[in-house]
Amino acid sequence: MQVLAPSSKLVNLATVTLLLLVLQYADVAHAGRQQRSTAPCKEMTVYHHNILYDGTNTANATSAVAAQPTLLSRSVSVNDTYFGEVVVFDDPVTAGPELSSEEVARAQGFFFYDGKVVPNAWFAFSLVFNSTAHRGTLNLMGADPMMEKTRDLSVVGGTGDFFMARGVATLRTDNVQGLYYFRLQMDIKLYDCYDV
Repeated sequence: MQVLAPSSKLVNLATVTLLLLVLQYADVAHAGRQQRSTAPCKEMTVYHHNILYDGTNTANATSAVAAQPTLLSRSVSVNDTYFGEVVVFDDPVTAGPELSSEEVARAQGFFFYDGKVVPNAWFAFSLVFNSTAHRGTLNLMGADPMMEKTRDLSVVGGTGDFFMARGVATLRTDNVQGLYYFRLQMDIKLYDCYDV
């Protein structure tokens, strides 16, 4: 294995720094030309249902723990924060609050618990729409400080009917049943919409 000389490392670092500055300038210049509206171009309210596998509910579970809490969490956590636990999900998203309501999308992705002292999670998932009303995806990610009444996740992109969409999804915990079921009301407001 060949080791880079210190001067090569410096050149590589300078190149990466220059590239990042050029990209940042291009992004600022583009944002300066773009007109942003304060009113959303598209809004919707949907309900995200998460049913965690409990060891017995194989038929209707829509999520499962993929990595257990860390040793740190088990040794110092008195608040049951589940620090380090990773949950993967393929959850139904419905038009109304009842699980029997019309399914409008599937939420597919993961979250992990990242709060050491208080329960917090971090989400990254896609809402996959395949209905007569919408086709395509919305991609969401961000922190979920679970103890707050409302939390915002960023809508960072989309495909199909939501091509390159950006906006905010405001989450409200609508229902919790023990450790194995929760429902989130998601008020989604898109501010960048493109007609495809």
